[in-house]
Amino acid sequence: MHAYRTHTCADLNASNVGDTVRLSGWVHRVRDHGGVLFIDLRDHYGITQVLCDGDSAAFAELEKVRAEWCIRIDGTVKARDADLVNSKIPTGEIEVYARGMEVLGAAKELPLQVFGEQEYPEETRLRYRFLDLRREELHNNIVLRSDVVRDLRQRMWDQGFNEFQTPIITASSPEGARDFLVPSRLHPGKFYALPQAPQQFKQLIMVSGFDKYFQIAPCFRDEDPRADRSPTDFYQLDLEMSFVSQQDVFDTIQPVMQGCFERFGGGRTVNTEWPQISYRDAALWYGTDKPDLRNPIKMQVVSDHFAGSGFAIFAKLLEQDGTEIRAIPAPKGGSRKFCDRMNAFAQKEGLPGMGYIFWRDQGQGMEAAGPLAKNIGPERTEAIRQQLGLGVGDAAFFLGGKPSAFERVAGKARVTIGEELGLTDKDSFQFAWIVDFPMYEADEETGKIDFSHNPFSMPQGGLEALQGDPLKVLGYQYDLACNGYELISGAIRNHKPEIMFKAFELAGYGEEEVRKRFGGMVNAFQYGAPPHGGCAAGIDRMVMLLADEANIREVIMFPMNQRAEDLMMGAPSEPMNEQLRELRLRVLPPES
Repeated sequence: MHAYRTHTCADLNASNVGDTVRLSGWVHRVRDHGGVLFIDLRDHYGITQVLCDGDSAAFAELEKVRAEWCIRIDGTVKARDADLVNSKIPTGEIEVYARGMEVLGAAKELPLQVFGEQEYPEETRLRYRFLDLRREELHNNIVLRSDVVRDLRQRMWDQGFNEFQTPIITASSPEGARDFLVPSRLHPGKFYALPQAPQQFKQLIMVSGFDKYFQIAPCFRDEDPRADRSPTDFYQLDLEMSFVSQQDVFDTIQPVMQGCFERFGGGRTVNTEWPQISYRDAALWYGTDKPDLRNPIKMQVVSDHFAGSGFAIFAKLLEQDGTEIRAIPAPKGGSRKFCDRMNAFAQKEGLPGMGYIFWRDQGQGMEAAGPLAKNIGPERTEAIRQQLGLGVGDAAFFLGGKPSAFERVAGKARVTIGEELGLTDKDSFQFAWIVDFPMYEADEETGKIDFSHNPFSMPQGGLEALQGDPLKVLGYQYDLACNGYELISGAIRNHKPEIMFKAFELAGYGEEEVRKRFGGMVNAFQYGAPPHGGCAAGIDRMVMLLADEANIREVIMFPMNQRAEDLMMGAPSEPMNEQLRELRLRVLPPES
């Protein structure tokens, strides 16, 4: 017999009745029924009920065990009485009568219970992550992550992609402020960096003549923490292809993502037609470049109905350059109580409030109500209703000013309205490509032009497009949004040195600086670089959606906390003096 087990804790069923077996696992819970012990024994695969009474030689030892002790059981498989069968688990038809037991690893008093899925402070869960990972929900999330990665790999191989690994220790990136630096012992005073992404390497792979590359790539970025982002490292499905257009990339990655979400989505539907929405339209309709299309609400510009109207606040706003009024339709939101609640929401978000109109049936026909309706009159109110396609029992909310000042709040208000009115389909995944990103943006205070997205993207129109206003230049850049999250970012790359130099020049980087920062890539592009493009999908965020979790730490095996600390391993830690001397480094005390 094997030293530890003949079966896992999910293997046994009615066909094994009478067999002598050996199981190993953790004590999930103990139930003492007055001289009869019932122990749920758990391993990675499942749970088996173990029975022991005073007639067993193992009884005295089993009485000593507590939750989360790791033990080995020798026993005989028995059929459960019909009225005691547990149909919820694969082993529910049987139990194992214990005849022998060995403690493989005793456990101290537990800082958190594994049985019961109780709530604990995140600090406790992260400090004792090895216990937290034994809990069913988190354990299943991590297994799901493994299954998703395997599925993605297989789908990429099936499309003829080769998996290559790129360096983990490399040079600092264009976004150097977010790099994790690694001091060089052999080159004192110089530093490597952990890669924020394999961006340059995967482009060089294309220049090297490989046609389809991918990897499950670790990326390292010194980020500020967020619920949907790991503050130190994350994994992405990274891919690049030669001789492709933007549409080719879309057609390649859609079946990979769609198939994965259909397989692991727990029965939730996946839209098969993925719309392509311009960045400009996404901002207008949804207030964000990662819209949740499960919510059908689309915002609209209604400035014409307020220009010169009796509502002085909006009328005066529209006399200023760059301002507009947007409406957020709210089907079924036509009550004063709901409108007041949304107005309070806007005030909590830092705005004076949101104007609103709602339409009700007064017996003699439909009536528009609310302060705005009174101020702008029935003719303008009716024109707004018709433009938005609303009717009795519906409402609309209004925000005005420069879009940059209210767009974020408008987007959040749209999401809140959709959820509160039950308009958002919670049982689906809705994907959309966001395209036509602006290449450049201007600093609001200084007016300085800089890249707004990936600096290695090909501008639409090539070199000619870079001769005019930089703020009008669009790039072949794209994101894939799903249910309010960005899952993919990518681009068709700028593979021509002359276009690259001009693109960086507009952002204030001279040719000499470009050669210094990206010398390897600039050099390679002078030797027959093919047109190429690709993208990267965030695996952590994908699994977070599939597992229906709101916090990305629920799908990462050993995550950092919100302060980028590993409470279990004690990182970051202070270096030893010997290490600093060898690296010729000195640590300055923090500024007071």
